[in-house]
Amino acid sequence: MTVPTPRKGLAWLWLSALVLSLDQITKLAVIDALAPYQDVIPLTAFFNLVHVHNTGAAFSLFADQPGWQRYFFLAVALVASTVILYLLRRTRGQPLFCAALALILGGALGNVIDRIAYGHVVDFLDFHAGGWHWPAFNVADSAITVGAALIILDSLRRKPVGPEH
Repeated sequence: MTVPTPRKGLAWLWLSALVLSLDQITKLAVIDALAPYQDVIPLTAFFNLVHVHNTGAAFSLFADQPGWQRYFFLAVALVASTVILYLLRRTRGQPLFCAALALILGGALGNVIDRIAYGHVVDFLDFHAGGWHWPAFNVADSAITVGAALIILDSLRRKPVGPEH
C-alpha cells in the first residue's frame, strides 16, 4: 500500500495534528500517573518514565531565569509556527521538506500549549547510561528533532540550481 503524497504543503497539517495529539495525550497520561520529580518508572536498564517540568528551552537552557523565558519561548514558537505555515502554503512537490516542517510545527505547538496551560513544558522520557542522564524530553521535542534532521537530509539531497548546473 502506498501513501499518496500531498501536492500542496498545507495538506501535511494532518502530520502536525497527529504529533500535537500524541504529545498532549502522553503528557496528560504522565501528569495523571506520576508525581513531578518524585515517581520514576524504570522500563529498561537505560530508560525511565519520569515527570519533570522544564521552564527553559532544549536541555533546560535558561530554566534558571526568573520567568521572562516563558514569554520569550512562547513568542519564538508562535513566530516559527507562522513562518512554517507560510512555507507549507508555498511549498509544492517537496514531500520530505513538508513532512519535516509539519513535524516541527506539531512539536512547537505541543510545547506552546504546555507553556500556556502550565507555565512550563512537561518532559517525561529519561534515557540514561552509567549514572549519566540525558535531559528528559517529550514527544514534541522528538518531533522537532526528527523534523530538523529531515530538513538537513533534504538540503543535502537537493541538486544545486544555477546556470552552471
